[in-house]
Amino acid sequence: MSAYDRRDLGLLLLRLGAGGVLAAHGTQKLFGWFGGHGIEGTGQFMESVGYRPGKASATAAGLAETGGGTLLALGLATPAAGAAAAGAMAGAATVHAPNGFFNQEGGYEYAATLGLAATGLAIAGPGRLSLDHALGHVVDRGWMVPAALAATAAVTALVVGARIKRLDRAEREEQAELFDEQEALFGE
Repeated sequence: MSAYDRRDLGLLLLRLGAGGVLAAHGTQKLFGWFGGHGIEGTGQFMESVGYRPGKASATAAGLAETGGGTLLALGLATPAAGAAAAGAMAGAATVHAPNGFFNQEGGYEYAATLGLAATGLAIAGPGRLSLDHALGHVVDRGWMVPAALAATAAVTALVVGARIKRLDRAEREEQAELFDEQEALFGE
């Protein structure tokens, strides 16, 4: 048995850190743990920011974060786990993007960092200190990386695109109502 190198230890630490944070973040959505709002509260929030239906969106995001994060921490099915977590973080980043980059201003810094870490792990692999390695990489094949990332990118683009269309439509309707109110008020 060969000694583990710095890369294996570094990947283990990155997997445990990013995966643990993602899993905890997801359990806030799913179960209300760690001060979260559970499916009901998260579903209401998802509706308010344009992800509909809210409960289904909260469930999908919670499962991607909890499942993806747990699998990343374990180093199991790393391509799929990293892609799922990255997709969830891309969806979160779009909500925060109007606030700029930095988290202190409500920006997308946090979501982008977790998403990039998850993507990096999907690409780099879990290292030898992982369940993937112990199981002979049966769910961590080279072809799985582009497949998982491409599938997740396609689904994320559809979900985020639908959200953007809903928000644009709501804004146009609001503008039309304001115009109608002004027209009625000023009799033009």
